[in-house]
Order: sequence, then structure tokens, then C-alpha cells
Amino acid sequence: MRIIFSLLFVIIGYKSYSQERDLNYFIAKAEKNSPILIDYSNQILTATLDSLINIAYRKPQVSGTMFGNYSPVINDLGYDTTLSNGQTFSGLVGVNQKIIGKYRSSIQSQTFKIVKDGLISNKRIALKDIKKEIVTHYISAFSTAEQIENNSKTYILLKEESLILKKLTQNSVYKQTDFLLFSAAVKQQELALLQLKQQYQNDLGLLNYLTGENDTTFVKLIKPEVKLLNNIKAEKSIFLRTFEIDSLKLQNQKSLINLNYKPNFSLLGDAGYMSTFTNLPHKNFGVSLGFGLSIPIYDGNQRSLQFQKIAAALLTNSAYKNNFSKQYQQQLLILNQQLKQVIEIEAQLNSQLSIAETLIEAHKKLLVTGDAQITEFVIAINNLITIKNSISQNNINKLQLINQINYWNLNN
Repeated sequence: MRIIFSLLFVIIGYKSYSQERDLNYFIAKAEKNSPILIDYSNQILTATLDSLINIAYRKPQVSGTMFGNYSPVINDLGYDTTLSNGQTFSGLVGVNQKIIGKYRSSIQSQTFKIVKDGLISNKRIALKDIKKEIVTHYISAFSTAEQIENNSKTYILLKEESLILKKLTQNSVYKQTDFLLFSAAVKQQELALLQLKQQYQNDLGLLNYLTGENDTTFVKLIKPEVKLLNNIKAEKSIFLRTFEIDSLKLQNQKSLINLNYKPNFSLLGDAGYMSTFTNLPHKNFGVSLGFGLSIPIYDGNQRSLQFQKIAAALLTNSAYKNNFSKQYQQQLLILNQQLKQVIEIEAQLNSQLSIAETLIEAHKKLLVTGDAQITEFVIAINNLITIKNSISQNNINKLQLINQINYWNLNN
């Protein structure tokens, strides 16, 4: 009975969960609470509104003005009425319509679209970064939980064998020192379980920290479904899209510079009432029409110099893009090579585990008959623990590598 309570006490921290949570839970929380994603969403909204404002700016701009003035002349003392008109009043509605050609309109629309596309691309990359980080730490936390489970099974085995060894020691089949050596191995396993439980609590705390949640609930993590997904072509990668957008921005700057060297034409008009009240004031209602024209002539060859700056920036962007493309391919080659190595190690570890478990079973049979060497039995158990932990760590390495490969290979 004491052994049962002892086992429950050691593993209760792992087995008694208030609830289960999966990987998608933490990803959803991180997406919801991320200030970076909120910031990008608001920037995208702002870019959309800027585009609508620009469309509104192309429409006729109507404004109303009212002005009144009275300059009295008393005993021939006052402003010259030729200049001041004595008194004036005007109430006008003015209209200003900029004449924007199809080319200018297209360039302006393209400018806003490029800005918005850049923000959308950056948001998608930020979302990928968040998902990758959450998956990485979730896998680490699950690895700790898996080790707790494996070590708990080993601990149960040790306690069961400890009971048998104790009885045999009392019957003088084994020395007291043998029992103490075995008991030390049991205590060592208890300490390992306690440390793993504390690590698991810390891993859960870090996961909640990354998702922006204040939560210390001790939960069970469901095994993550991390699978190697289909590759995309390198030229379709969202990371290379960033360089393409930068190139489009620079090309768009050239078009905007050219706009500055095209004539600007606008139509003006107003209608209303304007009078000095000296000549038929009741008939001083009217309209006026006009136009404005601005033609650039010479600016010291600034356009050519600006084009040279853009050309240099395009060369720089192209160099970075080519370098990133090469590193991108090399990164995937390295990750896939490491994944292949991990899979090879997995087969070797499973083979070692089979031998270690067979050896443990043999020692258990020898222990009952009093023919087991306790030192060798303890070594065999420690070897079994090491192999199981190595298998767990190797599996985690595989999942982490798949996570990294998917990060580079997927656009979502």
C-alpha cells in the first residue's frame, strides 16, 4: 500500500490534469494576442483608407466662403474708397477640379497597391514567425511530458523490483549493500522525475508567455501533428516576394518622379454673391470660371540624378535577392540532410531499446532466483533510461527539423 501511495505521489503532477490542450490552441491564442499582427492589420486598413482618400481627392473639391468688410469715412476721414470700396460682402461656393490623366491616376493607384501588398506580405511572414516559435516551444514542452511518462514507467519498475529485492535481502539472498545500491537508483529516479515535472511547468509557463496569456494551469499537451508538407518552388516563396515588392517600389518611384515633370492642369470656378453695395447690389449675383496650369521647365538635372540613385538601389536589392535565394536553397538542403540523419539514428535507437528491454527482463528473472548482479542490473536500468530519453530527444529533433523545413517551404 505504501508503494502505491508513493508512486501516486511522484507521478500525480503529470497524470492529474485539469484539462488537455493542443498545438492549435496556443497558435490561436498567439495570433489573437500578438501586437505585431494587430499593428500590421491596422497598417493595412490605413493603406486602404489612404487609397480611398486619394480617389476622393480626384473628385471636384467644393468649398463655401463668406467675407464681409466695412470701412467708414467720417468727415472725409477714412480709407480711400477707391481702394477699400467702403463696404464689401461676398458669399461664394467654389469648385476646384484637378485634371488627372489616366497615366497619373494609374501610377497613384499602383503606389497604394504596392504599399498594401508589402504590408500583407510582412504580416504573413510575421504570422509564420509566430507559428514557428509556438510550434518549437510546444514540441519542447511535449518532449518533457514524454520523458516524464517514460521515466514514470521506469520508476514503477524500480519500485516493484525494490520490493522483491528487499524481501530477498531480509532472507540473506542478497547483501544489504546490494539493496542500498538499488535504493539509491530508485531515489535518483525520483529526483529525475521531480526535475522533469518542474521543467514541464516552466515549459508551460513559457508557452503561455509567448501566447500573451496569464495562465499557470497544469495541463496535458496533446501529441503535436507535425508532418512534412509539400515543397513550393523557390521563386514562389513569400520570403522572395519581399524582394520583388521592394523592386516594384523602386520602379514605382521612377514613375512618381516622372509625374513631377508633367504639366498640372486644374479648372476653377465659383458662384455666389459679391457686392460693395454701391452699384445695384441686388444684381451682384454671378459666377466666375478659370484654370490653372503648371509646366516644369528646368530643375538642374535632378531627375537624372534621382534615376541614378534608384538604379543603384535596384542593383543592391537584386544582389540581396540572389544571395538570399542561394542561402534559401542551401538551408533546405542542410535541413533535409539532418532530417535524413535523424531518421537513420531513430532506427538504431529502436534496435538498442529492444536489446535493453530484453536484458532488463533477463535480470528480473535472475533477481527472483537470487542470481542477479545488482550492479549490472542498475547499469542495465540506467542504460534503458538513457536509450528511452535518447529516442524521445531524437523524435523531438525530427519534429523540430520538420517544423523548420515547413517554415521555409510553406507560404501559410
